[in-house]
Amino acid sequence: FSSPGAKEVYVAGTFNGWDPRKDPFKRYSMDWKAVKYLAPGVYEYRFVVDGIWVDDPSCKNHRPNQYGSENCVLDV
Repeated sequence: FSSPGAKEVYVAGTFNGWDPRKDPFKRYSMDWKAVKYLAPGVYEYRFVVDGIWVDDPSCKNHRPNQYGSENCVLDV
């Protein structure tokens, strides 16, 4: 995930109870990376960048959520 000016990046989704601080990314040069091992299934998620919920720009599948935006969908 590319966000050069970010101070912190997390991923939140159905796999971690939508906890916006549970799964942090680590900075590598100008990008952010994380490794998360998931069992086979379908998951919804969003990134949290400096406290703001954002989309994964590489995600092609989305589902509407109750907040008027969309969650990214990952099929493992």
